[in-house]
Amino acid sequence: MAALNFTLDEYGQRLSKTRASMSKSNIDCLVVVDPSNMAWLTGYDGWSFYTHQCVILQHDKEPIWWGRGLDAPGAVRTTYLDQDNILSYPDYFVQSTECHPMDHLSKMLTELKLDQGSIGVEMENYYFSAAAYQSLQAHLPRATLIDATALVNWQRIIKSDQELSYMRSAARIVEHMHSRIYEIIEPGLAKNELAAEILYAGIKGKDEHWGDYPAILPLLPTGMDATAAHLTWDNSILKTGDITFFEIAGCHKRYHCPLSRTISLGKPPQKYLDAEKAVLDAMQAGLANAKPGKHCEDVAIAFYDTLETHGFKKDSRTGYSIGLSYPPDWGERTISLRRGDKTEIKKNMTFHFMPALWLDDGGLEITESVVITENGYERLAQVPQKLLVK
Repeated sequence: MAALNFTLDEYGQRLSKTRASMSKSNIDCLVVVDPSNMAWLTGYDGWSFYTHQCVILQHDKEPIWWGRGLDAPGAVRTTYLDQDNILSYPDYFVQSTECHPMDHLSKMLTELKLDQGSIGVEMENYYFSAAAYQSLQAHLPRATLIDATALVNWQRIIKSDQELSYMRSAARIVEHMHSRIYEIIEPGLAKNELAAEILYAGIKGKDEHWGDYPAILPLLPTGMDATAAHLTWDNSILKTGDITFFEIAGCHKRYHCPLSRTISLGKPPQKYLDAEKAVLDAMQAGLANAKPGKHCEDVAIAFYDTLETHGFKKDSRTGYSIGLSYPPDWGERTISLRRGDKTEIKKNMTFHFMPALWLDDGGLEITESVVITENGYERLAQVPQKLLVK
């Protein structure tokens, strides 16, 4: 028996929600390639998403896992599926120039009499290529391919109690990671050594909260490198006066708690202190709207408006929905905290409130991951909410 992270009843509820959404979209069969969605529906957990794989969901049968033959035992070990519903393709399909794995999937769908009607596919997804779509089109002439991008993702936005428990474990881990960063950061330390310590702290975890691998590696740019949003590390040596932001996440059983802080080695320039005050005031204004009944844009607009009273402006979104994820992104790719997103905020939604500022000579990141409660929000991690100085 697989050691499942959730009860069969919870997986059943997830299937029911997804099937209801399929019905609304007139989808007869759903091909789920996003590994986060595959895991959420079946429990499947493996570093196999660099090859073609999917979960096939019908309205009235147990899901089918399909992937590379080498990875089928992983489906046995991590899912609740009957072994008859774990199907695979031979290894000669892998990175072949003569055939495509989706050719095999089409043949299998035909044999299962799923080659007619409407088939939903996750068109806008990291794991679904143009060649995959072309293969399905060519080999399923009687089917209608429907764009089902984020159909499963949207079923995931309200977390169960067990999911929140895993995210709170991730929060304990990211607290430990930030504590370790502040403990060891100093002039003379090489950035790659600092990154190694961050990764060690994150994977070792804290107490009983063991660390899983995060969907994004640590981002820790310094100075002008921090004018960019997503740089990792090199072997440069930290020096007095450097200002570095740390965008990291704790991860437990694939559930993430991202949290960013900025550290100045020595007294920061006044403009960074001004930016800190602007961000913190705007964060409080935004988070005052993070409660049931409000809309996602309410959080963002309150943030933007308050920030501008301090003389700063931000064009990018101020956050997004988080939870279960695989590389290359810890966001759920559904809700964004920005103008125009009128998604209603509901209890047990989880967000990374990410009001980062990128200045002309560096960056400032002070962020929070929150869960929506009955009347407001809860900060998942307790790390000092300020520009840290050492």
